[in-house]
Amino acid sequence: MLRFFIIAALLIFAGPAPAEEFTFADAEIEKKIWHLGGYVEARPALNLLDQDAAQTRLRYYGRHVDDNLTDFNGKLLLEGSLEKNWAKLFLQPNLDYSNTRLNNYLKLSWYEAWFQVKPSDALKVLAGKRSLRWGKGYAWNPVAFFDRPKNPDDPELSLEGYWLATADVIQSFDGPLKTLAVTPLLLPQDHDLNRDFGNGNQINWGGKLYFLLYDTDIDLIMMGRGSRNAGYGLDFSRNLTTNFELHGELAWLVNSTRPVITSNGQPSLTRGDSISWLLGLRYLTEQDTTWIAEYYRNGNGYYSDEMDTYFQQVELAWATWQQNDNAAQLQRLGQAQSYGRTAPMRDYLYARVSQKEPFDILYFTPALTTIANLQDASFSVTPELLYTGITNLELRLKGTAVLGAPGSEYGEKQNDARIELRVRYFF
Repeated sequence: MLRFFIIAALLIFAGPAPAEEFTFADAEIEKKIWHLGGYVEARPALNLLDQDAAQTRLRYYGRHVDDNLTDFNGKLLLEGSLEKNWAKLFLQPNLDYSNTRLNNYLKLSWYEAWFQVKPSDALKVLAGKRSLRWGKGYAWNPVAFFDRPKNPDDPELSLEGYWLATADVIQSFDGPLKTLAVTPLLLPQDHDLNRDFGNGNQINWGGKLYFLLYDTDIDLIMMGRGSRNAGYGLDFSRNLTTNFELHGELAWLVNSTRPVITSNGQPSLTRGDSISWLLGLRYLTEQDTTWIAEYYRNGNGYYSDEMDTYFQQVELAWATWQQNDNAAQLQRLGQAQSYGRTAPMRDYLYARVSQKEPFDILYFTPALTTIANLQDASFSVTPELLYTGITNLELRLKGTAVLGAPGSEYGEKQNDARIELRVRYFF
């Protein structure tokens, strides 16, 4: 499929352009039809392990690991585009390298690879692999039905997209409703294409209806039943003042499923409608201090007693393995990946403050982020220092500490703390 889109795009770019009046505008002469860029990064890190935490025991049982565990990750991300008249080809290959205690791999993947035609300002048609990034939330996006989930610890990272076909039909108006856009979408899924999107060979469908109404951005989003159950979403964003923005999302998933570990240690599947929502704000002060805060209600997350049961089962499985060297139950619990994902429970608070160039230190931005689980009062604290004073070079030093009682989400994380240096060179 990737080869098909590339060949089709190159044929269009190589073909004759539509007949039009010839001009000598300087901007047209100087504009390049192609662009190539990207970055290469290195991320060494030091992990301070909690040897008694559930996630550590599930991952490292049977292996000797020190309290201080190092890892190294690297990335090469390229962006290339070819654009002429009404057609555009965009490619974003990504090469990841990881060297940790558990694995060592080099993986090439296509984050994006799409071809778009824009016959007019009112119509765009796109086919290929793309990350849509629907939703208005900064750390979470419950309405992003057709995207992979963000990592709230680093929400601005590039995400791998899905193969899909979509279009934008846009109309502008005078009056309170200034813009209306309709975005239908098709997303095929089988064992070769978008195989992690769901189950079964399906042509998934959905779309988005966008309004700019009374200076408020509003999206109505729908996902039809297919590889996943149906979902309906609403999001909004509005600048209350020049420097103060309010945003929110609401998502309803129909008959969603949730794997649960029962008190006898066996997996069970619960079904039912779930409603998730998010409310957040972003405020920029006159001193260039940016405040971001979000409350997230995960309607498909685990209740406190369900997490307690899971952690109790991990303790029992650990004791069984130590007594008779039987790791079967530890292996089964380790496969319950939904308990180890980001934000597995119901209620979360995200807060971040960053200060641009404090004390007149040019190109320097310190920040502090916290993510709190409001159900069990566990949380993480992440200070970071960002420096961009060297041309094309970005240096970020980031440390994360997790705090929580035994049996809480963050109290059972693998690391007590993590220190990471990211060196990223852009070209």
